[in-house]
Amino acid sequence: MPTPPVLNVGFYNYVLTDKIVALVSSESAPMRRLVQSVRKTGSLIDATQGRRTKCVIFTNGNAVILSAISQETLAKRLSAESQGAEAAGEEAELEDAE
Repeated sequence: MPTPPVLNVGFYNYVLTDKIVALVSSESAPMRRLVQSVRKTGSLIDATQGRRTKCVIFTNGNAVILSAISQETLAKRLSAESQGAEAAGEEAELEDAE
């Protein structure tokens, strides 16, 4: 069974890529209010290690994850991960064809 792809959200914290719904900047006041309300419910995962929050990650469960890495950087990592997985899949198909 292949290991599920994960995204490094900073400081050796990882999130399964198939669980990610959205990467949102934490700069706006509505996002800050949303983070405070989610913190009260107990479904917030703080992966900032005490650093300033730059990105809010929404998952397909109830969890909301805070990251100290910007959403642009995380999006680049996510797209590089998916391109790497596609390339690995193509190589496996070529090996099976031979």
